[in-house]
Amino acid sequence: MTTFASGTDTLTRDALTVLQPGFPGTTAPDWLLRRLGEGLASVGLFGRNIASPEQLSSLTAQLRAERDDVLVAIDEEGGDVTRLEVRTGSSFPGNHALGAVDDVDLTREVAYELGRRLAECGVNLNWAPSADVNSNPSNPVIGVRSFGADPELVARHTAAYVTGLQAAGVAACTKHFPGHGDTAVDSHHALPRIDADPSVLERRELLPFRAAIAAGTRAVMSAHILVPTLDPDHPATLSLRVLTDLLRGELGYDGLIVTDGMEMQAIAATYGIERGSVLAIAAGADAICVGGGLADDETIRRLRDALVRAVRAGELPEERLAEAAERVRGLARWAASASASASDDGVAPAADVTRVDIGLVAARRALTVTGAEGFTPLTEPPYVALLAPVANIAVGDETPWGVGVELTRLLPGTETGSFAGEAAGDAVLEAAGARRVVLVVRDEHRHPWMAAALDTVLAARPDTVVVEMGVPQAPPRGALHIATHGAARVCGRAAAEVVAGE
Repeated sequence: MTTFASGTDTLTRDALTVLQPGFPGTTAPDWLLRRLGEGLASVGLFGRNIASPEQLSSLTAQLRAERDDVLVAIDEEGGDVTRLEVRTGSSFPGNHALGAVDDVDLTREVAYELGRRLAECGVNLNWAPSADVNSNPSNPVIGVRSFGADPELVARHTAAYVTGLQAAGVAACTKHFPGHGDTAVDSHHALPRIDADPSVLERRELLPFRAAIAAGTRAVMSAHILVPTLDPDHPATLSLRVLTDLLRGELGYDGLIVTDGMEMQAIAATYGIERGSVLAIAAGADAICVGGGLADDETIRRLRDALVRAVRAGELPEERLAEAAERVRGLARWAASASASASDDGVAPAADVTRVDIGLVAARRALTVTGAEGFTPLTEPPYVALLAPVANIAVGDETPWGVGVELTRLLPGTETGSFAGEAAGDAVLEAAGARRVVLVVRDEHRHPWMAAALDTVLAARPDTVVVEMGVPQAPPRGALHIATHGAARVCGRAAAEVVAGE
């Protein structure tokens, strides 16, 4: 295999410029700093890179000492998908909770505060918001990451989120184009397929992206999904019809197009990341996101060389690669000039709501409580049983969720346990003993074992409190039922306050 020198020639620099890699550790490795000097213009941050706001600020300063206009990207949706607070849970409730409140001013305020915190730490590109319409209740990867199942609601909150985030000086990256909501397959594991005709796609999937473009979103992320009515042969990330004809042509979008992670199996297992990266740039993508699980210099070298070879072989027009690289540099220029202390412009919260607690305010407003009329708040420490499904890769299993921590704070002596599988119900009853049970579930409608466990516990203990922290599709049941519309730390706190009568 030919390896091209990491010199300063335009082609090699452009090939590096379009890459958006991750890396291990809480300081920048030498190879990454060297690549920034050779033309790399973006890096992506994940939970593994972040220990504290102070450390993150030092890391981004280290990157900017090598390249002052570097794009520092992060996957910080708030809610379930958090990198800033990966070990504690997010201070922001997430999209589904914001959609449940349906107050676009609140959504704008939350996005502004999240953006302000990112900008304060030196992050200037956020792979958010999710504009996916969660029209398929069986969706295993979107769920509470979506504002909801109503396209118009999703559209207005997507626009509000973009506006709030960018008012704080952080570029929004609206995802996952052309819409990942109507899937029953997680593209981290395989290639999902959406069989919807163009009229359905227009009024459902595309509506939020049109709203995001009208709101000025600086970036759009492509989805690794196959939509046969748009392109029967290629997933959206690799489709000229989807990225160039539809997104650029029909929707009139002229900002940066970023791919979803190329190491995801929908691409890596079918095309390979090198071939997939070449096809993505040829189709109209401008930046190749890679680094969720592939974060080393060897990967960057392979991708750079694959792009250079494709140009030299006539498979990828050099003008297309140059155009992509210039869009990356254009966004870098915008981000470098955007003030981290951008004017509020009506985005900041009202005077009686401090920015510190806007996420908690939103989480409290998002609660749907059933059975409160006859409910007496708990005064004795309960047993909190978490019925825990397997976390999807986007969320990860390192971020805690539930109400146990917050109930322990309000009712010292609270005990907790995590359960799964067919025997979960009996196990909960045995572990709880005589204590009051608070049963925490997540997407009960998607997990038959979870519904069966609820049946078992409620039959024996009808005074059980049920907290649903996923998408509330199943009928409310329990002495008290609280739907939080998300599993962020603040969602758990808001639910615990109701249970304890705070």
